[in-house]
Order: sequence, then C-alpha cells, then structure tokens
Amino acid sequence: MMISAVALILLVLPIAGGLLAWNFREAVNTSFNDRLESLLNVVIAGVAYNLSRDALMLDRQLGDPRFDRVFSGWYWQVSDGSERVITSRSLWDQRLPVTEGSQPVYRQALGPRGQTLRLAARTIQIPNLADPVHVAVAADLTEVRAEVSRFHRLLIVSLATLGSLLLLLIGLQIRWGLDPLRRVEKSLKEVEAGQQNALATDFPEELARLARAINLVLERDQILIERGRSAAGNLAHALKTPLTVLATLSEQLSTMQKQAFRAELQRLNAAVRHHLARASAAGPVGLGRQTDLMESLTPVFTALDNLAARRGVVLEKDCRVVGPVRFEKQDIQEIVGNLVENAVNWAQKYVEVVIDQSPNKLTISVGDDGLGMSDSQCAEALNRGARLDEERSGSGLGLSIVNDLVRIYGGTLQLTRSRHGGLLASIELPV
Repeated sequence: MMISAVALILLVLPIAGGLLAWNFREAVNTSFNDRLESLLNVVIAGVAYNLSRDALMLDRQLGDPRFDRVFSGWYWQVSDGSERVITSRSLWDQRLPVTEGSQPVYRQALGPRGQTLRLAARTIQIPNLADPVHVAVAADLTEVRAEVSRFHRLLIVSLATLGSLLLLLIGLQIRWGLDPLRRVEKSLKEVEAGQQNALATDFPEELARLARAINLVLERDQILIERGRSAAGNLAHALKTPLTVLATLSEQLSTMQKQAFRAELQRLNAAVRHHLARASAAGPVGLGRQTDLMESLTPVFTALDNLAARRGVVLEKDCRVVGPVRFEKQDIQEIVGNLVENAVNWAQKYVEVVIDQSPNKLTISVGDDGLGMSDSQCAEALNRGARLDEERSGSGLGLSIVNDLVRIYGGTLQLTRSRHGGLLASIELPV
C-alpha cells in the first residue's frame, strides 16, 4: 500500500505541477502582452505627422521613466519603414525590427544589449501621410522569466512538501487501518506460544467474525484429536484381552501349531501396537498449551530408574531444560520412554541420557555401553517391528514408533556409535 501510494504521488504531483506551471506561465505572458498592448495604444494615440517638417512626432509621454533611461530594456519606436523614424530615448541609436500587421502582433526580438525582448507591433495610417506607420513597443523578458523561475522553485518546494506530508499521513492512515491485523497477529502468536487457548475477538466486526471462525475450527480439531486418541486407547484395551486369551489357548496346541500360531499372534500384536501408537500421537502442538518437559518426564524416569536398578544398570540423566515446550505430553513420554527402555535393555552397566533445550531446538541423546549396531542394523532397526535379537524381550517396535513420532514433529532421529561403545540415539526436534 505504501509503494502504491508513493507511485501514485510520484505520478500525480509532477503532472499537477506541470499543469500549474504552464497555467502560471501563460497567465504571466498574457498579462505582459496586455501591458505592452496598453503602452502600444498610448503610443499610437500620440503619434502625429508634422507636414511642415516632414517628420513623425509623439505629442505625449508614456509616464514610465524606463523609456528615458538608455538601454533600460523598455523601448518604443515609430517608423514608416524608410527615413521617418522616432524612438524612445532608451533605444538611443539602435532600432527595433519593423513588423507589419493591422492588428497587434506579438513576437520575440533581440534587444540592443543582446537581451530577449517581447515586442508588440501594429501598422496604422495617420492623417496627412500616405505611407503606413509601424508602431512597436518592446520590453525585456528577464523580469518575466525571473518571476516564472521563482514560481517554479516555489512550486517544486510546495509539491515536495505536499508529497512528503501526504506520504506521512498515508503512512499513519495505513498504520491505523492495519492495527487490527497486527492485533490479530499478536493474538495468534500468543495462541501459538501456548499463552492462550483461543484468539481474542475484540476486533472490528470483519476480523471478529474471522477470529470466531478460527476459534471454532481450533475447538473442533481439538475435540476430534481427543476423540481419535480416546478411540485408539479404547481399541488398544479391547484388543489386549482377546490377544492374551488367544496366546493362552495356543498353549494347548501341538508344538508346530503353537509356534506358527504364536508367530502370527506376534505379527498381529506388532501391527496393532504400531498403528495404535501412530493413531494416538497428537503431533506438534502448534496452537495450544505448552508442556512442562520435566514434569511430563518425571514419571517416565521413575519407572525407568526401577527397571535399571533391577538390571544392575546405572542410569545417568543430564537435563538442561529452560522452559516449557510445544509437545504433546504423551508423545514426549513415548519418545523418551522407548529410547531409554531400549538402552537399558541392551546396556551392560551404563546408560546416559542428555536432554538439551535451546531457543530453536530440543536435543535428546540416549547412549549405552552395550554391543551397539552396524550401519545396516541401524537402518533395519528403524523399520516397523524389526527385531535384531529374537532372544531379547520386547516387540521391536520402540525405535520404529520413536522414528514415526519424530517425523510427525518435523525432527530427525540418528543411530550411531556412542562414546561408551554401544548405541547412541540422537534426536533433534524443532521448538
């Protein structure tokens, strides 16, 4: 809007200035011509022919001392085109060009000192003289041009001042007009930062309707997310009992049938757990309340401390958390819980957990002193349900679920060798 305003002002003001300058110049020229014509009429009225002396004469004064000052720039001349010539004292021994015309003729001519003159001339007939008489009055244009130049300078300054004032007022008007949008933006940032649950609605009616509509969408989406997660949890509980019953009934089968039956049950259980974990993941909490990271992870670490103690593993935690984060509580518990549980299960004596929060990202690193994995095993471990050691307990879904959750939040998961010799799982999540 400011660019269009500047473009409009730069287009309109020069055009308006050009028209004003042209009108002023024409008005000054017309006024100057009228003045010359008045003086010309005075000269014509005073021109006479002296028959006895065979000479032209002027029997009245023009009343302007500049016609008596030599080369003053104001001149008059009466001539029959030959020897009969009378001039103002100011013209001295110089002559004006003879111009013919039954009506006043205006033209520019060169003066005695090389200055540009504005000349008004007319051809008349006077008594007792057969030849026509050419009467001319001329004046220097320097003063007229100086006046026009002065007006041009004042016009440029005035238009520049007007343009600057218009830009200032337009800028203030735009700032005032867009203030409700800035308030909407501020309210949206507060919602995004988790400082409030809905947009404010104390705006002009057009924006208030928009804010109310957005609030309805946010509320509906939150309800749908909660319903989906609740349904996933209910489905998990509903499937858990039948799967347990089927696993118990499989004990009554023959050895070959029991192994095949358990393998299929394990595949079914793995698929159910994987898809239920995906369904229950809320994803990034971009618009909503923030989560206190340490408060969310306290019960997870309590349970994992007990698991580590039973296995004789030292679980060391280094948490450098500076404030709340926009993550769903259950999702961050799932990520950290799966990584640390996996490390405790595979570690020999030591597991290290480092959580570091910066203004732009949240870094989670879990390392152990176990056997570790090769590059190909690291890639395979991220596949759904992959098991690298069938003798260990667990479904093999931990790393796969973590990887899916990290991707939902726009982060990355890397598996490398830790400094303690085992596996190092490193996660970076944008905050």
